[in-house]
Amino acid sequence: MAAPRGRPSEGALVDDGVDLGRLPETLGFLLRIAQIREYEVFFGKFGDIGLKPGEFSVLWVIHLNPGIRQGVVARRLSIKRAHMTKLVRNLHARGVVERTVPDDDRRGLALTLTPAGAKLVKVNASAFFDPAPEATGKLSRSEQAELISLLRKHIGLETEEDQ
Repeated sequence: MAAPRGRPSEGALVDDGVDLGRLPETLGFLLRIAQIREYEVFFGKFGDIGLKPGEFSVLWVIHLNPGIRQGVVARRLSIKRAHMTKLVRNLHARGVVERTVPDDDRRGLALTLTPAGAKLVKVNASAFFDPAPEATGKLSRSEQAELISLLRKHIGLETEEDQ
């Protein structure tokens, strides 16, 4: 996802005299702008290998759960069924995901990483999970942790540490 036209590459809002009214007070607007910033940082790191944020997320879940059903991954990551089918087909074509039909459910697809997929995840995991200074903007480490905790709570992923 590229930055909207007229925005700096960092995804920051520009004071260009346009009245945004109450938009900067809404969670959806702020999350969208934050997502644009995160995607720009991601593509800065991974653009040369053609990897997308959603693809790495799927690879990571498969890495942690070999043999997981495609539908389970889609539900857990809130990916629409048709989009998940296309995404997995693409990852399979790139040789990083293997699809098998389980004996107990001929309608499902079990997913595992190929050796190339496992290597891709291993080589890129730290770059994906370690916050880059350009991604965190002006937030201190404690503010980043608080934001993550609040977002986890907002979407129902809080842990005992978050409570």
